[in-house]
Amino acid sequence: MFTIGDFARHGRVSVRMLRHYDATGLLRPAHVDPASGYRHYTAAQLARLNRVIALKDLGFTLQQVRDIVDEKVGAEELRGMLRLRRAELESAMAATRARLVQVEARLRAIESEGHMPTNDVVLKSVPAVRVAELTATAESYQPEDIGPVIGPLYEELFRRLDSAGVTPTGPGIASYEDAPEGGGRIIVHAAVQVCAEPRDGSFRVLDLPPLEQAATIVHRGPMDTVLPTAQTLAHWIDIHGYRSAGYPREISLECPENRDDWVTELQAPVHRS
Repeated sequence: MFTIGDFARHGRVSVRMLRHYDATGLLRPAHVDPASGYRHYTAAQLARLNRVIALKDLGFTLQQVRDIVDEKVGAEELRGMLRLRRAELESAMAATRARLVQVEARLRAIESEGHMPTNDVVLKSVPAVRVAELTATAESYQPEDIGPVIGPLYEELFRRLDSAGVTPTGPGIASYEDAPEGGGRIIVHAAVQVCAEPRDGSFRVLDLPPLEQAATIVHRGPMDTVLPTAQTLAHWIDIHGYRSAGYPREISLECPENRDDWVTELQAPVHRS
């Protein structure tokens, strides 16, 4: 047998944790000296300790851990619990990665303050264009709210176009407007250029109005990292005496499988101050 200190070292846990597991009934000592009260453990108990630690690290409650290791939970139910927890962890990891991308984008924007190149901005008129579109509402204009809305919208739009036998004839065009209920919510328009008659149905076909003047700039890379490019465009608009007249449109010029190779033109409607 091992003393509690030796068992803690072999199990790579703290003595305090073993005492807590004893008090909660998760892992009782194999023997307690009646005279001294010293706890003693066997090597065979390392297997139960390993299961307890693994389940706790997966986020299960102590009661759930106890039920599992005491075999009060069937194998199929346990597999379901583990699959659910895996999905929760994967979702949390994805959210963390998305937040990290936004932090890096903000950092790049901060680092470029004071020397943002604006010579890549072009002022031009944009003609009307016929598109098929689907719309949905995002909680805000922040990338972490737009991304989860616009991606599925485009997937569904292309599925419906294929079912209807309508072939896109040009790039995707994403546009945005404030939701009528306010509160910072945004109506997201996921559109693609088509040659079809205007209609409503499983998707809408309409003509996007022309932009008499638009300040435009090309962004290279995923839209998660668009912030520095968008703020370069904002600097150009400000220093050249223009005012914004709405949210920029996003024209998907190139969308290969590798998102780092995406090419998107931002078209910000403007007018003179």
